[in-house]
Amino acid sequence: MMKPTIAPAARYDVFNGDADGICALHQLRLVRPADDAVLVTGVKRDIALLRQVPTGARHVVVLDISLDANTADLRRVLDGGATVDYYDHHAADDAFPHSGLRLHWDPTPDVCTSILVDRQLGGRHRRWAVVAAYGDNLMGVASALARGAGVREQGAAALAHLGQVINYNAYGDSEADLHLPPATLYRALAPYADPFQFIADSEEYRLLSAGYREDCQRLQAARPHWERSGGAVYLLPDAPWARRISGVLANRLAAQHPGASFAILGERADGSFVVSVRSGAPGAYSACDLCRRFDTGGGRMAAAGINRLPGAQLDRFIDAFRQHFELDGVACQAG
Repeated sequence: MMKPTIAPAARYDVFNGDADGICALHQLRLVRPADDAVLVTGVKRDIALLRQVPTGARHVVVLDISLDANTADLRRVLDGGATVDYYDHHAADDAFPHSGLRLHWDPTPDVCTSILVDRQLGGRHRRWAVVAAYGDNLMGVASALARGAGVREQGAAALAHLGQVINYNAYGDSEADLHLPPATLYRALAPYADPFQFIADSEEYRLLSAGYREDCQRLQAARPHWERSGGAVYLLPDAPWARRISGVLANRLAAQHPGASFAILGERADGSFVVSVRSGAPGAYSACDLCRRFDTGGGRMAAAGINRLPGAQLDRFIDAFRQHFELDGVACQAG
């Protein structure tokens, strides 16, 4: 169901509710405060967010949501007289020139939106970009950024955990599945220029860490539904904990099995699935290309998803997954 349109205002900050979107906005607003901006965000998969921005807005910042999922509303907002600063690393095949649009876009697999903002700001709050990169599962990139920012190994581990729990909090069918609404979490960290101070002081951080530990315990029993050498498909039940932890499982599998590809399918009450895909070789086998074969699919080369896969298409998806990632050999299938 479409959310009600927000009452007109001059400024809007539109951002994905995951670690990358939150940390990207945080970096920008530490340098360019805009306390009057209306926050527009939601769960990780709620990406058609520009529809909530009314015609007549004067300045809009958009962070970490696909341009292709917002093209019509982007044009509407621009034609209504707004200037739009758009930072993203997802698909932008439908990008168009406009005098009011400043597009900062890079789809390469080792870039996230917070890194684009970090570049724009000359690294002024790089530690928050490190948090975002860890949350977006860019482990090597994040570690290199951390070293460049003078963060030692123990500190980098703390920033990695912060990124992971912020990102974990974004997964769910609705904000009711989350520990904290993304706008609330953003407001909680907004006063902190130093992420280590947020870790030390914040009750929100302790809440997310406790929830993360509890949900991770449930993953110990997870087994593949379908598996071949080089890839596997997991099915998770229709439960809030499973929706929260799906991204963690996908990122964990990708980290533990370099070069392999994975799909995590979370069942919904109506029998459909929400799908997360991680490509083990994004340059050769784009996760986004696979997901875009299905309605509501999209993302980026390394990580993509399908917002609603009908249950009747499960076998079709597994076969497409097998063919796309060229997974040959003996299949192992569980019920």
